[in-house]
Amino acid sequence: MANLVIVAHVPTDAVNDGFLPAARRIGLSVTLLTDHADAHERHFARPDLPAYPDQIIACDVFNPLAVVEALDGRQPAAIFSNSDHLQTSTAAAAAHLGLPGKDQRVVYRAKNKAAMRAYMTQKGIDMLWHRVVTSETDLVTVTEAPFPCVVKPREGVGSQLVRLVHNLDELRRYCRAVWTDRPGCVLLVEDYISGDLYTLETLGDGRSIRALGGFRVTLSDPPHFVELAAEWGNWLTADQQAAIMNQIEAFGVGFGSCHTEFVLTPNGPRLIEINYRTVGDRREFLLEETLDFPLFETILRLHLGEQLPDLEPGGRTAAMRYFPAGKAGELIKAPDAFNECGDGIWLNYRPLRREGDTVALTNSNKDYLGVLCASAPDTAALAQAMQAAGAGLSWDIR
Repeated sequence: MANLVIVAHVPTDAVNDGFLPAARRIGLSVTLLTDHADAHERHFARPDLPAYPDQIIACDVFNPLAVVEALDGRQPAAIFSNSDHLQTSTAAAAAHLGLPGKDQRVVYRAKNKAAMRAYMTQKGIDMLWHRVVTSETDLVTVTEAPFPCVVKPREGVGSQLVRLVHNLDELRRYCRAVWTDRPGCVLLVEDYISGDLYTLETLGDGRSIRALGGFRVTLSDPPHFVELAAEWGNWLTADQQAAIMNQIEAFGVGFGSCHTEFVLTPNGPRLIEINYRTVGDRREFLLEETLDFPLFETILRLHLGEQLPDLEPGGRTAAMRYFPAGKAGELIKAPDAFNECGDGIWLNYRPLRREGDTVALTNSNKDYLGVLCASAPDTAALAQAMQAAGAGLSWDIR
């Protein structure tokens, strides 16, 4: 049986409920490499899970040499990671093993947002003012910043510690607050791009790349950027899609799954982030239910070296809504999970916090109490289903 190596950090739904069952469906054995072996072993000790790995091996997954050495000379059919943090080490290991994979230079500069901005400036893809700050001394160099600006960790995820600042005093206060909590945190300050946020989801086999569609994203009010809702569709004109595709291809994207965020401006789309992995926060499961092909299996087949098939995403519409906590405290009452199908409509609610959990406000996706997803034949049915299901959800935090 051909073996798939999944490189993982902490346990995630995307791997445990998505990619791992998909690997089983296409006849692969699975070896899980992780630096959190105990956490994964506790998860897979539970009965009645969708799928289980054949082997869990502890290693320093951030080190590509450790990843290769952990395989002890065995040659897998594919090596894959869905982790934001592990794309570079996985790409390097794939190259060493002679397996299909992403270009490690591209995944590095996608993860490192300062490297992304520098590369795009160098290649003329997008000229956006930006500076890296790591200390009080660096703050002296940003007096020419074109406020308002966005401040975010250079290698952050999930809108964590991302903030809009309007002047130099706000910038200094915010950076100092971050460094008090996270000494040494490298921050990126960049010009704020105003406009509505969209995503483009793509798949590629290293020879060709295909746009599947994207999400129109609703964000919280500034100064934070918490994603509150997302609606799936084809939001772009042909020229707009060609423009954003040209930008990500010029950046080097071309293999596997990629989740790109951009703002539509009067002068065309401008990149916010390139996340060189599959879309997260349960949107990958929404697409699995919405698209006319199995997303998880298709992604794994690309890493097995198969050619990108002629994909037809289909005409269904889909949406999701996140429910962030409104205050900190103990979660006293929370709705249960549910999954419903009927009349062409799929509804799913996934709790992300349990009764008894202590909730702290971080102004990021860590504040989500739960997520509601729906897929329907048309937008009217979708809106009605989302409204009815959302009205029945409530939480009690004290």
